[in-house]
Amino acid sequence: MKRFSMVFLALLFLITTIQPVLAAARVWELDKGHSNFYFSVDHIFSKVHGQFNDYSGEVRFDPDNLVESRFYFAIKTASVNTNIAKRDKHLQSADFFDSAKYPLLTFESTKITDVGNGQYDVLGKFTVKGQAYDLVLPLSFAGIKDHPAAKGKEVAGFNGKVTIDRLVYKVGAGKFYDLGVVGKDVEIFVSLEALSSK
Repeated sequence: MKRFSMVFLALLFLITTIQPVLAAARVWELDKGHSNFYFSVDHIFSKVHGQFNDYSGEVRFDPDNLVESRFYFAIKTASVNTNIAKRDKHLQSADFFDSAKYPLLTFESTKITDVGNGQYDVLGKFTVKGQAYDLVLPLSFAGIKDHPAAKGKEVAGFNGKVTIDRLVYKVGAGKFYDLGVVGKDVEIFVSLEALSSK
């Protein structure tokens, strides 16, 4: 009985000492001046490039604690910017994003997998026009260093590319694709810098 009590106390000690380590991953604040969600899509023979000017996000990341790590992004569709106001208005319309009815694109991670060499597969729910889809966002972790321009801060970097079929997500009904005007495959480039106190 005494031996059992000792084993039980040892297990209890391990649980109480290990649990705080796994309780939370480090919180990082997006540096919005040096982060964005960029995209490009074919237009007849050229490529149109754009980005979103208004978004928010939450990054909790610790390469040694992926279970508690998390990426969440909320992008305002009305902030789409391709440097041509008329085209941006068209992208905000019901022909594409329908921003009045669906103001946000969101991505929330559900699992992060280390695939080696600083590469991570971030599985999550990508919600477009009110419908959630499974999406894997491959992210390259650039590392962590002292921020050279912000005393007492460290900066982490992430970059990733993924190509999606916009018609699968109902961003456009396909008429402009059928006309050969706007392509269906959209290349998305995610580039993030995030800050945390040392």
